[in-house]
Order: sequence, then structure tokens, then C-alpha cells
Amino acid sequence: MSTFVGFGFGAIQGGLFLPEAFASGFFNRLVVSEIDQETVDRVRAGKGAYFCNIAHADRLQQRKIEGIEIYNPLVPDDREKLVSAIAQAQEMCTALPSFKLYDMGEASVAKLISDGLKQKISSEELPSVVIYAAENDARAAARLREACLIHFPNLPENRIIFSETVIAKMCSVVTDPVRISTEKLKPMVEGLDKAFVVEAFNRILIDEQIPQNFTRGLNDFVPKCDLEPFAISKFLGHNAMHALLGYLARDEGISYMHEAGKRPDLMETVRRSFIEEAGVGLCQKYNQIEDSLFTEDGFRDHAEEALVRMVNPFLRDPVARVTRDPVRKLGWDDRLLGAMRLALDAGIQPGILARGAALALKFACEENNWTSMEEGLGQIWQNVPPKEQNELRGLILAHS
Repeated sequence: MSTFVGFGFGAIQGGLFLPEAFASGFFNRLVVSEIDQETVDRVRAGKGAYFCNIAHADRLQQRKIEGIEIYNPLVPDDREKLVSAIAQAQEMCTALPSFKLYDMGEASVAKLISDGLKQKISSEELPSVVIYAAENDARAAARLREACLIHFPNLPENRIIFSETVIAKMCSVVTDPVRISTEKLKPMVEGLDKAFVVEAFNRILIDEQIPQNFTRGLNDFVPKCDLEPFAISKFLGHNAMHALLGYLARDEGISYMHEAGKRPDLMETVRRSFIEEAGVGLCQKYNQIEDSLFTEDGFRDHAEEALVRMVNPFLRDPVARVTRDPVRKLGWDDRLLGAMRLALDAGIQPGILARGAALALKFACEENNWTSMEEGLGQIWQNVPPKEQNELRGLILAHS
């Protein structure tokens, strides 16, 4: 009997991991941990079934996933069942809003996982496990392992593998009942104003490492021996360009990303930045990696495909969602500045990215009541030595 356990019931869990586990036919049990009691009650009322909306290039498809066991770890009886399921699990996935939630409070996922793993290693008959960390962070799995070690210092590496992931799948949870009705979305369960919307793209990268005597049930994912170059490329390529297009669209008063797709001038601007700025920087940084992504032709193909996906009309991705939290996106190591720094390292002046960063800075100043863009950069880059800032500061201000 094979068991899959997921932690957090958002768009990545509900629109990717659980549907993949369901479709594989490999797992006899699909278990999910969720602290929102209303969601738990509604899924149970639906006898363990829920829906997600899949955005293809030409249509929206509703998909039904069945046989879900859902438990609230804050409820003692539910927690006991989760610990037992973790002990029996062969594959698990955390898909939380942030890795910062791994070990917080009464609902600590790290403590919950550790308690189940302690039961697991008490018997050789219980299976080894791979734990995928699907939070949007290049070190999510390493962070999860470190959090679990606090509660389980002697965690055996031969039976328990924490796997990084690179998930370039765009998805969202729609909670606006007007949008759900207007866009003909299927709510995840009856009586709940919540709908999963995920794109059909499904090329998910994972660590190739597995425990001894292990068979992967989620076998449609693509294993890589070193995920870091691909994680960085997603963050400083796809994520940076998504933000860039979003800020250009917001400045034009555009409400949805697919509407930006109808503007050839904006799309060509972002295409040039993707290939000639971020792409050149990434290909130079990882030119020793034997993968077509890091070749001129391979990266161009990747950029062209990603741009089409960003403006999928069936995703109806709000520009406001893409451009939220501009202060974070202007962080020294975040997508916009990270892509600019790589381009400069490759001898490229990232003027288009600088324009996007300047727009993000303008919106950040408006949100925080900063009186000037210089003050805004000073606030955002407080811990960056002035000498390191100078070139990028000048470039951004010059494009404001």
C-alpha cells in the first residue's frame, strides 16, 4: 500500500502534486494536511473529492481528483492520523506559502513530519521516503531538513531524502466569487468560494537522488543531478521577466497579463530582455552545464515558450498579483536585481531590466510614502555596501 502525504492545500498542492499522485495510479492513499477547518469540512462533505481548473492554450479544463483524506494537524485526532500516514508514506510534499512557516507554532510542519519519521524508522517494513519541498526557494528542501533535524537529530539519510524542486508552473487560488462566476471556474468544493487555476505546463524538475530500494510514484517529473542552475535560471529568467512584464503592464494601466499579451511592443521589449539581458547572463554563468537550456538557441526557445505561457488568456492572471510587494522584488538578491547583476557580469548593460526596476521602485515609493526614489533605494538596500550599489543605483535612476 503506497501513501502520498501533502502539507498545505494551496494551488501547487491541489493543482499539481495531488493531481499527479492521483493520475499516477501508484498510490492507494492520498493524504493532505490543512489547517483551515472550513476547507477540511467541505472536502470531507464532498467525500474526499475536489476540482481544479487547468488553463490550456486554447481552453479551460475542469479536473476532478478523488479519494483525498484531509486532516487538520491542530485537531488532536487528526494529528495522530497524519503522523501515522507520514510513517507509511513513500512520497510527501510541502507546499506552503513560505519556507518561513516550516517550524512555526502549534502547526509546525517540521515537528509533524519528524514525529511521523520517528515512527517510520522504528520498522524496516515501513518504506523509505522522498520529501519534495515545493516552496519557491532554491534551498527549500535543505531548509526543511534543517528544521526537521531540530526535532529529530538522528534523521537517517539512507531512508529519508529531502528533494529540491524547480516548478515553473503558473497557478493561483481565486477567492473572488465574481471572478469564479464570470470566468466559469469550478470551485474546488461545493459551497466554498475558492478555485484552483493552474496552467497545463507540467515540466517539473526534481533532485534525482532517491533512497535505496525506492521506486518513484511521481514518475512524470524530470530528475536532475544538480538543480541549482535550473532553480537560479527560473528565478532570474522566468520570474524576473514575469515581473518585468507585469510592471510594464501596470504602468500602462493594464489589468490582466493576457491583455499585455495583446501589446506587441511590450512583448517584444520583454522578449529582448529575456534573451539579450537575462539570457546572456545566465548562459555565461552556466556555460559549463551540459544542457540545451544554457545554449543560445536553447535559451531562446525557452524564452519564447515562457512568454507565450505568461499571457495565457485562460489563466487571467491579474497584473496586481504579479506586481505585488515591489520592495521584495527589488531586493539585492531577488529577481530583478539578480538578473541585472548577472547581465553586468557578462558585460551587458541591462537597460530594459533597469526600466522595470525603476517602475517597481516608483510603485514601492507610492506604497511606502517615500519622498524620492533615492530614499526608496536607501530603505530597500540598507544592508548593501554603498560601493556595491553605485552602478545599479545609477542605472535604475537613469531609467526612471
